[in-house]
Amino acid sequence: MRTAEATRDGRRYEIVDGRLLITGPQPPAHHAAVLALMVLLKHACPPDLLVSVGSLDFRPALNTSLRPDLLVCHRTDLRAQLLTAPPLLAVEVLSPTTRTTDVVLKRSLYEQHQIPSYWLLDPDAEELTVLELTPTGYTCQAVVQAEEAFEATTPFPLTLSPAALAG
Repeated sequence: MRTAEATRDGRRYEIVDGRLLITGPQPPAHHAAVLALMVLLKHACPPDLLVSVGSLDFRPALNTSLRPDLLVCHRTDLRAQLLTAPPLLAVEVLSPTTRTTDVVLKRSLYEQHQIPSYWLLDPDAEELTVLELTPTGYTCQAVVQAEEAFEATTPFPLTLSPAALAG
């Protein structure tokens, strides 16, 4: 088994400090939100960056292998589906089974491994939380709800609203 992968059973396998973290199959709202955000990101993405949906293994340490729902990275940082440099953006789409992991554990790990921007999208609540890395850790830059528009500048200019992604 590769260290982090999505398998045919719909589960995602990651390694955190040498321990296996298994995420079960996600509800349709989760998949719809991931795909909607992927389309928006891909249309706005400059050619030197890459938008990935769960297919890249971010390996910041030998005993840690993470796979965000979506990430944006420099194409030059990619080595055979493996990323050791921090992506520019990691996105987790919340669901009832991943909420605590995404809000607490993943936030801490992404902060520790210096990912500049972390978004948490809650399709059920139609809410997007935008966190940016500062010298003291993540700082909440915005909490955007429903039809409100968010004008992202990082990792590239993009306008979106949580309601449009909740589909």
